Amino acid sequence: MNKRNNKMKQWMNEHNIDLIMCQSRANVFYLTGFNTDPHERIVATFLFPQAKPFVICPNMEINQISEIYKEGEVIGYSDTEDPWRKIIDSCQLRKTSIKKIAIEQGISWQRFRNLQDIFPDADFVEVDEGILSQRIVKTNEEIVLLREAAKLADFGINVGVKALKEGITEMEVVAKIEYELKRKGIREMSFLTMVLFGEKCGDPHGNPGSRKLKKGDAILFDLGVVWNGYCSDITRTVFFDHVSKENTIIYETVLQAQQAALNYCVEGKAISNLDKAAREVITNNGYGDYFPHRIGHGLGIEVHEYPSLTESNNIPLKKGMTFTIEPGIYIPNQIGVRIEDDVLITEKGYELLTKFPKELTVIQ
Repeated sequence: MNKRNNKMKQWMNEHNIDLIMCQSRANVFYLTGFNTDPHERIVATFLFPQAKPFVICPNMEINQISEIYKEGEVIGYSDTEDPWRKIIDSCQLRKTSIKKIAIEQGISWQRFRNLQDIFPDADFVEVDEGILSQRIVKTNEEIVLLREAAKLADFGINVGVKALKEGITEMEVVAKIEYELKRKGIREMSFLTMVLFGEKCGDPHGNPGSRKLKKGDAILFDLGVVWNGYCSDITRTVFFDHVSKENTIIYETVLQAQQAALNYCVEGKAISNLDKAAREVITNNGYGDYFPHRIGHGLGIEVHEYPSLTESNNIPLKKGMTFTIEPGIYIPNQIGVRIEDDVLITEKGYELLTKFPKELTVIQ
């Protein structure tokens, strides 16, 4: 945490920032090591270029955060106290001039107004660029956790595949996957687990329900876990009992598209190449109108984080970046295929963190 705070202080000095306030769950975790959902209550970290930082949190969280956060002061408040009064006092105690404050884009209007009331003469700028430019490249410690999270995602897919039998419902498969992951120590999925059968696969973000598995169905799994604060995200599509010729062509097209994108996963290559390469394969095979989303997204503390992997994003890939590659073809009310992996950029190219097999699979 100290290295991360020092990098942010360096950024503050470069941009003449007197105070950073971060209050999103992801950024508080990144800067303090404390991961919690405070609901409507405020948990925030305050950084200064020179003065000692502090964290404001409900009294209920003091014991947990004090065990983890050693870089600064931990200030608690009760439900009958005004946390902003304590924020004012803590800032004044640091006796530093505050003329320029960096805050997150996602801060609520009310919290922004509270800061304006405390610092009426201060200018406000975004902190997002500064902190996301750090988070985009993972440390060795973060990569270890992402590998472990990916391995657990592979396990979840394996559980789901083994659960498939004629007549089982989508939600019954979801329940089996999440039960077995709980037994592995997973407290939180990185998003709502998706298991879709047959024609329901034609919706990229469909909702599992009571649809029963039938022979000839495609089965689309999309799931991820949160492991020690870091996320995974995997999609696999398999078929039950048999697969039609057209669905075989669709599957092989998506698999080729993913490999085309992976071929550009090299340090220094522009992100736009990944999307264009996959999109070209799908378009050339006649399915261009059925690939409605970007090729992928950044992955780390959040399951969807910076950068967005689109055909218009020309930032270069860097060693240590982690993201998804997930081309898909979706024909509404008929069929959908998506193949998604978690990818790490390395000195030699890339490493697939998710490793569940991708060859066309028919479950008997």
